[in-house]
Amino acid sequence: MDDNAALYHALKSGFPVVPIFIFDNNILDELKDKQDKRVSFIYDQVAGIQKKLLKLGSTLHVLYDTPKDSYKRLFNQYDIQAVYTNEDYEPYAQERDNEILYMLAERGVTLNLYKDQVIFHKGEVLKDDGKPYTVYTPYSKKWKQKLNDFYLKPYPTEQYFDKLHRQPEVALPTLTDMGFEYASYDIVDPVLDEEIASSYKETRDIPSVKGTTRLSIHLRFGTISIRKLAKQAMGLNETLLNELIWREFFQMILWHFPKVVNHSFHPDYDKIAWRNNEAEFEKWCKGETGFPIVDAGMRELNQTGYMHNRVRMIVASFLTKDLLIDWRWGEAYFAEKLLDYDLSANIGGWQWAAGSGCDAAPYFRVFNPDLQTKKFDPELKYVRKWVPEFEDFSKYPQPIVDHKEARERCLKVYKEALKDKMKQVH
Repeated sequence: MDDNAALYHALKSGFPVVPIFIFDNNILDELKDKQDKRVSFIYDQVAGIQKKLLKLGSTLHVLYDTPKDSYKRLFNQYDIQAVYTNEDYEPYAQERDNEILYMLAERGVTLNLYKDQVIFHKGEVLKDDGKPYTVYTPYSKKWKQKLNDFYLKPYPTEQYFDKLHRQPEVALPTLTDMGFEYASYDIVDPVLDEEIASSYKETRDIPSVKGTTRLSIHLRFGTISIRKLAKQAMGLNETLLNELIWREFFQMILWHFPKVVNHSFHPDYDKIAWRNNEAEFEKWCKGETGFPIVDAGMRELNQTGYMHNRVRMIVASFLTKDLLIDWRWGEAYFAEKLLDYDLSANIGGWQWAAGSGCDAAPYFRVFNPDLQTKKFDPELKYVRKWVPEFEDFSKYPQPIVDHKEARERCLKVYKEALKDKMKQVH
């Protein structure tokens, strides 16, 4: 309700405004875990908005249905003149918005879309020739050059709350109605911790300390203002601002190159002969690989729905390079488990680790789990927290691969897949 572009424009439209939220069963029906922490988090946020609206004499109209059928129901209850919402750049969201656009147009109703979850959207930071960037560094330079106070200006929605439609409360469907059970979750409030932000560059790679903002879930679900956060980051730590730019870079890549959802950004990487050993994948998922830093990350993920970003890189490199398992398998597992799961960032991160993405790590960079541990968890605080039995040979499994041999195997397989590409380079 605060600093929301679509809500601001709706309130200034001259019409009384009915806020709606749709629990989209096209999405929810796909979720295997009926105690999904993300659904509980969203439900709590929606209930919080409802409380605020009730105090203002209005109500949030919440529906559980497909978007199309939700609008059919809404047309039976309201004389709808226009619909206001914020842009979403994911492929499913594009299909959904187009379907609603045509449905509304048939009734003479406009769909108004606004940029809200990013500072710069899909077409605002481009090369001089109008083409999208595919390398982060020049993109980030252009991004920073373009930034000024105009783009950080908040939308003062609260000034226009008198334009909300006054009506009795519309009861929320329950989680049970939607086939879910409540699952508790542990997240920080949507407020930037300035102490963490100030030392972010020095602490962000150390998984045993509170060195990251943990605000990714709020960015993902729109429960924090990107404009406010970017403005704070500018004044506190450029490294933190760079991470926000990475987020927008990956969203821009997804918009311009939607094939990356299922295919490597560089097509030659789709020729890799993945081993895809299901037993090894299962051990990776459970955190039973015999590599303590990898297992710590996977157990943190399974138990909390979160994994430290440095460790995400380590476990992704291990899966794709040491085990030669398709990055799409790992991406799908993260999609199931991560509280802050974001399609563009997740695909961007996984393809970076696999070497197949735009601006990715070179294919011959294979993280050594032992060296990563010595560098980022030298006192083994993080490992001991999540894998307390790792020093007990009777309880902790032997490594499922020899890292040195796995690295050599990986380089051989990658070279074979990329031989045509290398010929072109030479």
